[in-house]
Amino acid sequence: MTSSTTTAPAPDHAPTPPPAGAGQRARAGAASALRVGGLILSVFAVGVVYEILSGGSFFGLDNLLGILRATSTVAILGLGFLLVLIVGEIDLSFGNLYGLSASLMAVSWILWDWPVWVAIPFTFLVAAGWGAFNAFFTTVAKIPSFIATLGSSTLILGFTLLITNSNSYNPAYPPGPHVIDAGQLSAFTAISNEPLPFNFPMQGVWLIAAALIFWFLLSRSIFGFRLIAIGGNPAAARLARIPVRKYKFVAFITCSVMACFAALLDFSFIGSTQPNAGQTLLFPTFAAVIIGGASLSGGRGTVIGTVTGALLLAVLVNGIAILAAGPFVQQMVVGSVTIGAVVLDQLTQRRRATS
Repeated sequence: MTSSTTTAPAPDHAPTPPPAGAGQRARAGAASALRVGGLILSVFAVGVVYEILSGGSFFGLDNLLGILRATSTVAILGLGFLLVLIVGEIDLSFGNLYGLSASLMAVSWILWDWPVWVAIPFTFLVAAGWGAFNAFFTTVAKIPSFIATLGSSTLILGFTLLITNSNSYNPAYPPGPHVIDAGQLSAFTAISNEPLPFNFPMQGVWLIAAALIFWFLLSRSIFGFRLIAIGGNPAAARLARIPVRKYKFVAFITCSVMACFAALLDFSFIGSTQPNAGQTLLFPTFAAVIIGGASLSGGRGTVIGTVTGALLLAVLVNGIAILAAGPFVQQMVVGSVTIGAVVLDQLTQRRRATS
């Protein structure tokens, strides 16, 4: 007598388990969308308050275009700084690098008599080299990025004062025997002053282009996925054989290049340079990125959040200027908003750690 056992046939395709961390990523995405939505509502709410307090002058077309120009500078700087924060580092040198880039462009073009199409790439090359300098001391020499870039920032300022002799420069009025070609001056000025419909600022066009590129890199490419992975869990990223050092180099270099880009756009628009021009941009840019949802511990940050954070700061500062409340009020408001954003980030981190 024989006994037989029967087994149920295995299914042709086993059900695929949900990817690890899918729920966590969904919750993070929802939280990011909620934060950006809150920022947008805040921008409108603050704008309405200023419109009432200013007697109807805040929502004037010229004022709104001025806000867009101010937003563009901080947002472009912020996009580069965002990459550094995402990989879990910090860069305190991009403000003074902004000033160095504009000054180096002016000196090489006006004093050294280089053609403008040579001075521009040279300036970008120096900026990229300084970004690599910051990355070297952070990733190879293993100096904390806060200390490395703080020292680098002071070094940059000293170098800027050296090459400019602490002077400002205007290519329309070159010093001494120097002469600027009218065609080169016109071409350089057009970078940020090309007439557009409804007087839409060229800086806004450059910002839109940069934001789209960074959005694609961070949201739709393996490059962005790896940056977030490095900042979120560096040890796991190394185990996954992600070239952490290489990506941190790219982040620091990109931050420096974007600082140079913003500096040249403003130089083109304003028409003159100041050696210490970027010092006033460091804290607003830092604030905009943090307000926009980037984490100081790395692994989190969005392009739309950075741009919206820059817009909120520009609206706050512009309204204070319209109301003639004084520069001390501006500093107090920006500082308070930044502290609030950092506190919110820390509370969010603790909540995620305990959930």
